[in-house]
Amino acid sequence: MEHSGKVAPIIECRNVSKTFKNKGNSLEVLQNLSLSVRENEFVVLLGPGQCGKTTLMNIIAGLEPATSGEVFFQGERVAKPNPKLGMVYQTTALFPWLSVMKNVDFGPRMRHMPRKERREKAQHFIDLVGLTGFEKAYPIKLSGGMRQRVGIARAYCNDPAVLLMDEPFGHLDAQTRYSMQDAIERIWSREKRTVVFITNNIEEAIFLADRIVLLTNCPTNVKKEILVDLPRPRDYVSRGFLKIREDISKIFEITK
Repeated sequence: MEHSGKVAPIIECRNVSKTFKNKGNSLEVLQNLSLSVRENEFVVLLGPGQCGKTTLMNIIAGLEPATSGEVFFQGERVAKPNPKLGMVYQTTALFPWLSVMKNVDFGPRMRHMPRKERREKAQHFIDLVGLTGFEKAYPIKLSGGMRQRVGIARAYCNDPAVLLMDEPFGHLDAQTRYSMQDAIERIWSREKRTVVFITNNIEEAIFLADRIVLLTNCPTNVKKEILVDLPRPRDYVSRGFLKIREDISKIFEITK
């Protein structure tokens, strides 16, 4: 599914299929799925639970091979994990023995960036996610939302070209989830990066996305793409927001 214009997509999936086999049984999860993502675009993959969104994300990240089809990142075929593709998961994978600062600056430290430079870089993102003053705290002392903020700051501190976010707010309570949506929208607006974000929450998708890719039930394919041409930050009860929500709800109802 290609976009008009001469600019090549930063990510492109071409006829990607995935079938899992176990003890003679097979389950087709993805079926000839094609989509592309432009640089600095915030794309949300919106689909029902257990439809294959995470499998697709893992294939894009190079963590799992496709059964057929190809994925390209910056014009090169994805065959293995790439440090330019940063991952943020639903469950934060922080190092419990490291402080917030040391978790965030872990990537630059592994690349042997000088201490002063990496600490300044990490502090920038700690401030940006709203954790100023918690630099010396350990993950066990942080709330779920705060741990996700650390994970996001760490991902940004690694300087990825693309952030892949797999339902990062799925385990959070409603109030914290709204707060995190505000935070990620603000961070993205200031620190432009390409983001591919998975969710099954319609309001979250509309609030965050430049473009929403609606996915079908398993085996997953692209049902429809919706451009979200609303000013930022977005109002959940604006006429435009509610209209897009109604349109998406109707499409999902039809696919049941």
